[in-house]
Amino acid sequence: MGRWSEWAPDELVGELTALRESQCSVILATVGSGGYPEASYAPYVSDERDTFYILVSQLARHTRNLEANCKASLLFIEPEDSARQIFARRRLTYRCEAELIARDAPQWAAQLAAMQRCFGAVVDQLSRLADFRLFRLVPLEGRYVRGFGQAFQWRRAEQSGWTPIGADDQR
Repeated sequence: MGRWSEWAPDELVGELTALRESQCSVILATVGSGGYPEASYAPYVSDERDTFYILVSQLARHTRNLEANCKASLLFIEPEDSARQIFARRRLTYRCEAELIARDAPQWAAQLAAMQRCFGAVVDQLSRLADFRLFRLVPLEGRYVRGFGQAFQWRRAEQSGWTPIGADDQR
């Protein structure tokens, strides 16, 4: 599928959703001290609106970064051993705004229950620790790279689906 006329929106959404759902954790980039990016990872769950939730310790840099600056980027990437070409691994990224969920908010209990279904009893143990925080990561923009010359974007503000990225579109 090298030409834009050959892509099917439903197929594309199914493909990027499968990539995302094949992974229990996400690579997380946050803004660190002095504006330097910091990469880490966190197990995640998502809801029906494709909003992501992570439960993270305040002892971790990424948690302190999210508390200080609500900007984050998420990366879901095809495993190296299943990629046909190492330079063209399928990958899905989202630019997100992070929101801290209060322990007494209804979302706290609902998302911890979802996490417990995915990850087991460790979620209950971690959530009882005072230093653990639940963040909601709301995607503002997405980018899906399917291979060489096959990139797509999505923007929440435009309320549109995934669209091909041309050579002139560097946003």
